[in-house]
Parts: sequence; structure tokens; C-alpha cells
Amino acid sequence: MTSAASIPPATTTAEADTLAQTLKTQGFAVLPAAAVSRWVQPDAAALQAWLPGWDDLPSDNYLKDGGHYRRRRHSCFVVDGDRVTLAPHRAHWQPLEYNALHGGMQRWFEPMAAEMLARPAWQRLLVRLAELASAVRSPQPWFVEAHQFRIDTTDGIGRPTPEGAHRDGVDLVAVFMVARHGIKGAETRVFEADGPHGQRFTLSEPWSVLLLDDERVIHESTPIQPLEPGALGWRDTLVVTLRRAGFQGG
Repeated sequence: MTSAASIPPATTTAEADTLAQTLKTQGFAVLPAAAVSRWVQPDAAALQAWLPGWDDLPSDNYLKDGGHYRRRRHSCFVVDGDRVTLAPHRAHWQPLEYNALHGGMQRWFEPMAAEMLARPAWQRLLVRLAELASAVRSPQPWFVEAHQFRIDTTDGIGRPTPEGAHRDGVDLVAVFMVARHGIKGAETRVFEADGPHGQRFTLSEPWSVLLLDDERVIHESTPIQPLEPGALGWRDTLVVTLRRAGFQGG
């Protein structure tokens, strides 16, 4: 049974041990923006300074449903303790087991802007996520993929998860809500991978984050539509995945 909530069930503390316990208990956690800011410890304008990067995302030319509603950038990293290393640019690859629509494809996307990756807040964000992944699993190097997404209503409808409810084949998934403009929809749905329970809610607060134990839950977001007929609307997110033992696809 899936229960509904107009706002997500937020966890107010960003301490790694507390978040890890929440993930172990229910498979997901939601942090409001204030907790994210304390967690990453940026200066007051640090996260806002990233926003222009979502206005310069190239089109995703791999959509098998024929849509033109998704733009994205993609970069990879290795995080070992406090050390963040930018990995050589690589294709994004998932097996069909986890992505029935786009699995098995070598998908090459333009990398994230160097200016954004050089910001101290970006480095801290990846370190904090790696600390959480280590608290959930065990301390080790983490292989990180970061995706900037813009889903828009160019086609009249935009699909944040065209592959449907899915897992990503990683250990930890972080979905940061960056911005919503002129849209309705994009309800988040999180389900137990091996059970009947789930929750659905809408992430709307800029820089709130949904954290997922990818081994325990599956997730999806419903399509978006414009609030005003014919007007262009969009939803911006930052999705970061962490995986032990290497990147998918070798």
C-alpha cells in the first residue's frame, strides 16, 4: 500500500549516523533545504550560485520514447575520505536489469562545468554523501556519478523517469530538488523493493534532497505538465549516485 503526503516526511538532522539509521529503517530519507545547507556548510549564496548552470544544459539525444523534454550534463568522481578526484570523462551506462528503456547503451553526455566543480561547496557535498554511504555500508572509496537534469514541457509533457519505477544499480542515490517553474506534477514515489509499502509526496523546496538506499527501494517521479496551456515549464534536479567497487560498465 502506498501512502500519500502533500509534503515529504522530512528528517531535520543531517548527521551521517542519524541519516544512516533512517535509511536502514525505511530505505529513504528527505532533508529540507535548511538541513542541506548546514550539511554542506556553504556560504549563504553558494547553492544559489550554481543555478545558472541549469540554463546551459545540452539536449539528451538518447531518449527512446522520441521525446525532446530532457537536458543534462554528467560527470564522474572517486571520493576516498576527504579526497575528491574527478574521473576521466566516461559514458553513462546501466544494465537492462535496472533501466529497461535505456539500459545497455553507452550514453555520452557533456560534462558538468569546471567552474561549478571547482567550488568548495561541491567538494563538500560529495564528501558528505560519501560519509553517509560509508555509514550505511562501510568506509571505502566511492564511485560517484553526478547528473544535472532539466525536464521541460517542450512536448506538452515531460517525464523525469521515462523508464518507470526503477533502481539505479548503486548503493546510494541523492535527488536534489533545484527548481520548479510553471509546472504541476512530478510526484515522487518510493516503494519497498521487496515489500508492499511505499510513500508518495512532492519535492518542491529548492535544495531539499531525497536520499535513497538503492538496494532497498525503487523510485519514480510522475510526468510534469505546464501550469498554463502552451507555456514552457521545467523541473531542475541534481542527481548524485554512489557505488562501491567501481563504476557500472567497468
